[in-house]
Amino acid sequence: MSQRIKKINELLKHEISNLLLKELDFSKDVILTITSVESLPNLRWAKVRVSVLPLVYADKILKILNFKAFSIQRLLNQKLKMRIIPKIKFEIDESEAKTKRIDELLKDIK
Repeated sequence: MSQRIKKINELLKHEISNLLLKELDFSKDVILTITSVESLPNLRWAKVRVSVLPLVYADKILKILNFKAFSIQRLLNQKLKMRIIPKIKFEIDESEAKTKRIDELLKDIK
């Protein structure tokens, strides 16, 4: 991955985080974290991976985020001064759940 794409990914992560804080109001029971942003080399699309705690709300939050993706995209277009701004698609980052499962299996072995 080029240095330029890495910088764009970090910029998108930061700006989308700020927009989610300001624009969306989730329940106080939910913790939403953007774990990573992966843009395609041509900058047409970007996958925004989010972690949701507790996991029971993950599907509901993902539906809300993808429903609001167009309005988030519009705000992002207004805020950033780039020629091409990737279209965003939200996904659930399941790495935490997998890590937790591995930890449980290791504890069972002991």
